Amino acid sequence: MTAVAQVPPAAPPRPIGRRLHAALGSIPTVVLWLIVAVWTLPTLGMFVSSFRAEQAVKTTGWWTALTDPQLTMENYEAVFSTAGTDAPNMWQHFRNSLAITVPATLIPLALAAFAAYAFAWMDFRGRGWMFVAVVALLAVPLQMSLVPLLQLYTGGAHLTVFGETLTLFPDLDLAGSPTAVWITHVGSALPLAIFLLHNFMASLPREIMEAARIDGADHPTIFWRLVLPLSVPALAAFGIFQFLWVWNDYLVALTFVGGAPDASPMTIRLATLSGGRGQDWHLLTAAAFVSTALPLAVFFALQRFFVRGLLAGSVKG
Repeated sequence: MTAVAQVPPAAPPRPIGRRLHAALGSIPTVVLWLIVAVWTLPTLGMFVSSFRAEQAVKTTGWWTALTDPQLTMENYEAVFSTAGTDAPNMWQHFRNSLAITVPATLIPLALAAFAAYAFAWMDFRGRGWMFVAVVALLAVPLQMSLVPLLQLYTGGAHLTVFGETLTLFPDLDLAGSPTAVWITHVGSALPLAIFLLHNFMASLPREIMEAARIDGADHPTIFWRLVLPLSVPALAAFGIFQFLWVWNDYLVALTFVGGAPDASPMTIRLATLSGGRGQDWHLLTAAAFVSTALPLAVFFALQRFFVRGLLAGSVKG
């Protein structure tokens, strides 16, 4: 009878090794929380300073409020004041920002969803070349189109042929209005929105689409009942990006409504809020916190879709 050698079981890890492994495993979490704390510190300082008096803001650091809290609402009262010709009146500029951001976010989502479904699941002639043309528009910088668009909005486009003037684009007289701003943002956002939503919709299982067609569903039914509910993460992710981009935009708004203070969004008003000599810069803390409140609310309301939407269409399985 041949003796079978038995391999002794592996010794359990020593307690010191287990503790070292746990300590090393917690290092990324500690570093992450340190980064979060450092990143949040300026926002905390802005929030605390927004409740401090003008003299305190200009002479001491915001951390002194932790030991000597003397808080006041004077900055917010001044920011929302409507008294005087040069009053901040941030409520009006807040409404202007909403009038620009809401259509500039919803309209690209709606148009891009239809176009992305067509490129992903509808078979028509020239589909590939049209999609390549849409993606190629991502390489066109928005800054290059601002002056031509401004001329188009204010004077239209005309072509003279054999002494006859043909109107290619009418004069819409949009200079100085929020409409010109959100129309520009809609046009610049559509290529990226179509590209992202197409990648997500094209990654949906083909079996689901075939089963829906077997049941007699046409393209509108499949889009509304099947594809659109499944695309909520991608729609929410792009909606967050677009909302933050348009809300914090300064260049486009300055180009089209810079000469109309009553129609300017919050970003333009923030740039001029400190006064001609910078004497009112203490008001920037309250006004800046007001301008960041809504984007933060939108982000936290849709954050559960954010990561899923970022990874939309990245893998297929």
